[in-house]
Amino acid sequence: MHKRKIFIIDFDSTFVRVESLDELAEIVLRDDSHKEQILSAIRTITNKGMDGTITFSESLQQRLALFTPHKKDLQELVDRLRHSVTPSILRNRDFFTQFADDIYILSGGFADYIIPVVADFGIPQTHVLANEFTYAPSGEITGVDSKNIMSRSGGKAAAVEKLKLKKDIYVIGDGMTDYEIKEKGLCKTFIAFTENVQRKKVIELADKVCPNFDDVLYHLDLPRRFSYPKNRIKVLLLENVHPAAAEIFSGEGYTVETLSHALSPEELQNRFSEISILGIRSKTEITPEVLKSAPKLIAVGVFAIGVNQVHLQSASELGIPVFNAPHSSTRSVAELVLGYIFGLSRQLPQKNAELHKGVWSKLAGGANEIRGKNLGIIGYGNIGSTLSVLAEALGMTVCFYDVQEKLALGNAVACSSLQELLRRADVITVHVDGRKENKNLIGPREFDNMKEGAFFINASRGMVVDVDALCACLKSGKIRGAAVDVFPKEPKSNRDGFVSPLQAFDNVIMTPHIGASTEEAQKNIGDYVAAKCISFVNTGNTMLSVNFPQLQLPELRGGHRIIHIHKNMPGVLSKINTVIARHKINIEGQYLKTNEYIGYVITDVAAEYPKEVIKELRDIPETIRLRMLY
Repeated sequence: MHKRKIFIIDFDSTFVRVESLDELAEIVLRDDSHKEQILSAIRTITNKGMDGTITFSESLQQRLALFTPHKKDLQELVDRLRHSVTPSILRNRDFFTQFADDIYILSGGFADYIIPVVADFGIPQTHVLANEFTYAPSGEITGVDSKNIMSRSGGKAAAVEKLKLKKDIYVIGDGMTDYEIKEKGLCKTFIAFTENVQRKKVIELADKVCPNFDDVLYHLDLPRRFSYPKNRIKVLLLENVHPAAAEIFSGEGYTVETLSHALSPEELQNRFSEISILGIRSKTEITPEVLKSAPKLIAVGVFAIGVNQVHLQSASELGIPVFNAPHSSTRSVAELVLGYIFGLSRQLPQKNAELHKGVWSKLAGGANEIRGKNLGIIGYGNIGSTLSVLAEALGMTVCFYDVQEKLALGNAVACSSLQELLRRADVITVHVDGRKENKNLIGPREFDNMKEGAFFINASRGMVVDVDALCACLKSGKIRGAAVDVFPKEPKSNRDGFVSPLQAFDNVIMTPHIGASTEEAQKNIGDYVAAKCISFVNTGNTMLSVNFPQLQLPELRGGHRIIHIHKNMPGVLSKINTVIARHKINIEGQYLKTNEYIGYVITDVAAEYPKEVIKELRDIPETIRLRMLY
């Protein structure tokens, strides 16, 4: 430790997540018919003692009067407590074992069960100051040793005073008895620990409030499992991203906020100063100005397939990777397109509208099976190829066109040109991405090349199709029917209205961009994108990022990982290694990948390094961002 510090840490609801006496009562009363009433009374007394409503001594005596434990019950309690160690303390075990001589456990609980639990962390028995049970010859616990200073009200403060510690003392706990040490002037700082319980009065009196032990160590600049406390990583999820994503981020310890609607670039800029991870779907536009207003932004998660709503070059140049879900909604989109094909072939839009008006029109004219019809797929990526297999299984023949050479699945046939596909297909469906070259990919010329009476489907991007040209073909009868899930202009939220010239046609199926809107797809997307963002934050992995050099990294153990993002210019790696060599730091592994805009260097180094190394690496002129991982 830089300057020697002494830590005095509470046990119940701090070192462990639970109140130990309450747990012991559960063990003893497991077969008691009045178990729940007694446990409820014990918890009430516990809370009164912790918030100062009654004295600690009263709390202890009143609880022990409600049940009679036995010495043999203590081993089961110890086993429970070992499985109830507070997560942030558990993940910082190395800190406790390394600095055990500077750590004291001070508790109104009992040394009989505390000592075995904290011994797993290297804390010596002599550093556990706690009460002690008294026992009957039969092994029944009869009470508390009244000679022990910890059994009295004000016992914690008295015990600290008796220790006569001369160094800076930091008290970490969740109750008023912990604050009393500061109140008596016996410690430098009282830290209210709120990972397990939050007591308003204690929080108000604390010098510092820490939601986990990572935050304690970060605040005091001490060795820790994570270089940056996870609760300080703030996630903003927009546009009804599936709750699975929020659960995953929260489970990782991040602070998560969710909104059901999109935000404008201006609104984003106003909220962005503290955001570490932004999650969006398809309606939120991430402009260069938005990205520049986000100094703490680590990553962007696009919970969709397309990423044209994000200015990828700016994100790259600012050192912000973007992750999407290229495969997670494949099946859902393909099934929706099949539904369109069935619906158009059987005139379902018209029949549905007529019946809603009371018109019974049971006619077969213009209604067809899809078996034997030729499906033309423009874009043979994940969705196009999946649709190809499904459609062929239903008896359709399939042809496809893609600007890149793709392996045909099943009996599908590749067309040599887009025009060839348009002339052959009875049903044409578009599955291309949102790159600017695809704007108005299907316009008057393409519609003119289609078969008379063909069906047209667009479930890819709104800008891909000239809507006015489609309307003209629908009006003339050139196109017998259409299904459209995406539009050039879409509302930002479900509260906004929608207008399209396609609303004039009863042979057009229109859906509100729901290709990926199934529970299965959205959960898959939520799981996938959240996991990718977390992997980048925790390890630096960038595999399947759409804008970053892609590195798959091993987990780092027992050292430090330096993540250096820089402008892609010659000589930067040499400058990085010169800094490291000058400080005689051992490199345990190094990984480099570049793209058009940036270089991405991961350097794993030995556990100890001088702090000035970080400043020198940041001062390399080409540096965009530098991040340390423990």
